[in-house]
Amino acid sequence: MTPDDLPACADLMANTSLWRRYGVTASSARARLADALDGPGRLFMAVDDSVDDRSILGFVWCVRRGAFARSGYIPLIGVQPSETGRGVGAALLAKAEAWLSEDSPDVFLTVSDFNTAAQRFYQRHGYAQVGALPNYVLDGVTELIYWKRRSIAVTSDRADRVGRRPGG
Repeated sequence: MTPDDLPACADLMANTSLWRRYGVTASSARARLADALDGPGRLFMAVDDSVDDRSILGFVWCVRRGAFARSGYIPLIGVQPSETGRGVGAALLAKAEAWLSEDSPDVFLTVSDFNTAAQRFYQRHGYAQVGALPNYVLDGVTELIYWKRRSIAVTSDRADRVGRRPGG
């Protein structure tokens, strides 16, 4: 993702009812995504290259060691409402997990308690709810903490340090 892509991703956020409930505007979304682009994490996009304007289908922001200074964290994932159920979110999630798993097998994210469709989506992709943060971001809303442990690919130079247990 480049700075030129920020307005389209910010518009996706500002025009989605979930983020509007949190008071997100195009301006605040652009500022948050610009900070993400300049920060230690990574932003990935799904685009439709078959159209002239390179339509953005969705994006994901992921941060290595962004959870508890140890594990991968996905602060944001967004998909155009017209693309829901078409594999865009799954592809973005897989891309984020692959990038994060280069550093840690654990991935965390939060989901609003009222966003039951997202909860089912993450559960289908191997995430389990491990906690809850009542009134954390918005009064009256509980942010549910989801966690997934992925395996790390063990290369020959890491085989002696990773994946072996005493007596195994």
